[in-house]
Amino acid sequence: GSCTVKTCWMRLPNFREIGNNLKERFDGASRVMVSNGGNDNQSPNARTTNHLPHKQKDKMSNSISSNSIHSKRENRPKKHKYSFQLKPYHKDHKPPGSKDLVYLELSPSFCEKNPKLSIQGTYGRQCNDSSIGVDGCDLMCCGRGYQTQEVTIVERCKCTF
Repeated sequence: GSCTVKTCWMRLPNFREIGNNLKERFDGASRVMVSNGGNDNQSPNARTTNHLPHKQKDKMSNSISSNSIHSKRENRPKKHKYSFQLKPYHKDHKPPGSKDLVYLELSPSFCEKNPKLSIQGTYGRQCNDSSIGVDGCDLMCCGRGYQTQEVTIVERCKCTF
Protein backbone atom coordinates (compact mmCIF):
# COMPACT_ATOMS: atom_id res chain seq x y z
CA GLY A 1 0.00 0.00 0.00
CA SER A 2 0.87 3.63 -0.04
CA CYS A 3 0.85 6.21 2.70
CA THR A 4 0.22 9.91 2.19
CA VAL A 5 0.51 12.68 4.71
CA LYS A 6 -1.26 16.00 4.35
CA THR A 7 -0.02 18.91 6.45
CA CYS A 8 -2.05 22.10 6.65
CA TRP A 9 -1.08 25.37 8.30
CA MET A 10 -2.49 28.84 8.53
CA ARG A 11 -0.87 31.59 6.50
CA LEU A 12 -1.14 35.35 6.66
CA PRO A 13 -2.54 37.14 3.62
CA ASN A 14 -0.17 39.39 1.70
CA PHE A 15 0.68 42.78 3.17
CA ARG A 16 -1.39 44.75 0.62
CA GLU A 17 -4.51 42.73 1.50
CA ILE A 18 -4.01 43.40 5.22
CA GLY A 19 -3.48 47.11 4.56
CA ASN A 20 -6.60 47.36 2.41
CA ASN A 21 -8.64 45.56 5.08
CA LEU A 22 -7.38 47.88 7.84
CA LYS A 23 -8.01 50.97 5.71
CA GLU A 24 -11.55 49.80 4.98
CA ARG A 25 -12.20 49.27 8.69
CA PHE A 26 -10.63 52.65 9.54
CA ASP A 27 -12.86 54.43 7.01
CA GLY A 28 -15.92 52.70 8.50
CA ALA A 29 -14.95 53.17 12.16
CA SER A 30 -17.73 54.36 14.45
CA ARG A 31 -17.66 56.40 17.62
CA VAL A 32 -18.86 54.57 20.72
CA MET A 33 -19.32 55.18 24.40
CA VAL A 34 -18.88 52.73 27.25
CA SER A 35 -21.93 51.51 29.12
CA ASN A 36 -21.42 49.90 32.53
CA GLY A 37 -24.50 47.70 32.46
CA GLY A 38 -27.45 49.73 33.79
CA ASN A 39 -26.01 53.20 33.21
CA ASP A 40 -28.05 53.94 30.08
CA ASN A 41 -29.42 57.35 31.11
CA GLN A 42 -26.10 59.07 30.52
CA SER A 43 -26.10 61.86 27.95
CA PRO A 44 -23.74 61.30 25.01
CA ASN A 45 -22.45 64.85 25.53
CA ALA A 46 -21.67 64.32 29.23
CA ARG A 47 -17.97 64.59 29.99
CA THR A 48 -16.93 61.42 31.80
CA THR A 49 -13.82 59.37 32.19
CA ASN A 50 -14.28 55.69 31.49
CA HIS A 51 -11.80 53.35 33.12
CA LEU A 52 -11.79 50.12 31.15
CA PRO A 53 -11.32 47.03 33.33
CA HIS A 54 -8.65 44.41 32.70
CA LYS A 55 -9.61 41.08 31.13
CA GLN A 56 -11.42 38.81 33.48
CA LYS A 57 -9.87 35.39 33.87
CA ASP A 58 -11.90 32.60 32.38
CA LYS A 59 -12.99 29.80 34.68
CA MET A 60 -11.66 27.33 32.12
CA SER A 61 -8.11 26.10 32.67
CA ASN A 62 -5.35 27.22 30.35
CA SER A 63 -4.53 23.82 28.89
CA ILE A 64 -3.68 22.65 25.41
CA SER A 65 -7.02 20.90 25.06
CA SER A 66 -9.03 23.99 26.08
CA ASN A 67 -7.08 26.23 23.69
CA SER A 68 -7.01 23.75 20.85
CA ILE A 69 -8.46 24.69 17.50
CA HIS A 70 -10.22 21.33 17.69
CA SER A 71 -12.21 22.17 20.84
CA LYS A 72 -15.92 22.67 20.31
CA ARG A 73 -16.69 26.39 20.61
CA GLU A 74 -20.13 26.09 19.08
CA ASN A 75 -21.60 24.27 22.09
CA ARG A 76 -20.32 26.73 24.68
CA PRO A 77 -22.42 29.79 25.51
CA LYS A 78 -20.76 33.02 24.38
CA LYS A 79 -19.30 34.90 27.34
CA HIS A 80 -18.58 38.61 27.35
CA LYS A 81 -14.91 39.15 28.13
CA TYR A 82 -15.51 42.47 29.84
CA SER A 83 -18.05 43.87 32.29
CA PHE A 84 -18.97 46.76 29.99
CA GLN A 85 -20.63 47.21 26.62
CA LEU A 86 -19.82 49.53 23.75
CA LYS A 87 -22.85 51.49 22.61
CA PRO A 88 -23.08 53.77 19.56
CA TYR A 89 -22.38 57.42 20.37
CA HIS A 90 -25.26 58.36 18.08
CA LYS A 91 -28.47 56.57 19.01
CA ASP A 92 -29.54 56.12 15.38
CA HIS A 93 -26.41 54.04 14.59
CA LYS A 94 -26.29 50.27 15.05
CA PRO A 95 -24.05 48.72 17.74
CA PRO A 96 -20.56 47.74 16.56
CA GLY A 97 -19.81 44.16 15.57
CA SER A 98 -16.95 42.11 16.95
CA LYS A 99 -14.72 42.96 13.96
CA ASP A 100 -15.68 46.65 13.64
CA LEU A 101 -13.11 49.32 14.42
CA VAL A 102 -14.35 51.80 17.05
CA TYR A 103 -13.08 54.88 18.87
CA LEU A 104 -14.07 56.63 22.11
CA GLU A 105 -12.87 60.18 21.44
CA LEU A 106 -12.48 62.35 18.37
CA SER A 107 -8.94 62.89 17.17
CA PRO A 108 -7.55 66.34 17.95
CA SER A 109 -7.42 68.85 15.12
CA PHE A 110 -3.85 69.41 14.05
CA CYS A 111 -4.99 72.43 12.02
CA GLU A 112 -5.70 74.61 15.06
CA LYS A 113 -3.16 75.54 17.75
CA ASN A 114 -3.63 73.64 21.03
CA PRO A 115 -0.87 74.28 23.60
CA LYS A 116 -2.33 71.71 26.05
CA LEU A 117 -1.64 68.96 23.52
CA SER A 118 1.55 70.60 22.14
CA ILE A 119 -0.11 71.08 18.74
CA GLN A 120 1.32 74.09 16.89
CA GLY A 121 -1.39 74.28 14.24
CA THR A 122 -0.78 75.00 10.58
CA TYR A 123 -1.72 78.68 10.35
CA GLY A 124 1.11 80.80 8.91
CA ARG A 125 3.22 77.88 7.72
CA GLN A 126 4.66 77.70 4.23
CA CYS A 127 3.28 75.05 1.95
CA ASN A 128 4.03 73.65 -1.49
CA ASP A 129 1.08 74.42 -3.80
CA SER A 130 2.20 71.83 -6.37
CA SER A 131 2.43 68.94 -3.88
CA ILE A 132 -0.32 66.46 -3.03
CA GLY A 133 1.65 65.22 0.01
CA VAL A 134 1.63 66.40 3.62
CA ASP A 135 3.52 69.58 2.64
CA GLY A 136 0.84 70.43 0.06
CA CYS A 137 -1.32 73.51 0.60
CA ASP A 138 -4.66 71.67 0.27
CA LEU A 139 -3.83 69.32 3.13
CA MET A 140 -1.76 71.62 5.33
CA CYS A 141 -4.17 74.57 5.19
CA CYS A 142 -7.10 72.37 6.25
CA GLY A 143 -9.48 73.81 3.66
CA ARG A 144 -9.05 77.41 4.90
CA GLY A 145 -7.50 78.54 1.64
CA TYR A 146 -4.06 80.01 1.19
CA GLN A 147 -2.26 82.94 -0.37
CA THR A 148 0.42 82.55 -2.98
CA GLN A 149 3.27 84.99 -3.32
CA GLU A 150 5.62 85.26 -6.27
CA VAL A 151 8.91 86.99 -5.60
CA THR A 152 11.37 88.07 -8.30
CA ILE A 153 14.88 88.86 -7.14
CA VAL A 154 17.29 90.78 -9.38
CA GLU A 155 20.96 90.39 -8.55
CA ARG A 156 24.16 91.55 -10.16
CA CYS A 157 26.04 88.56 -11.35
CA LYS A 158 29.59 90.01 -11.52
CA CYS A 159 30.07 88.22 -14.80
CA THR A 160 33.17 88.76 -16.92
CA PHE A 161 33.14 88.26 -20.67
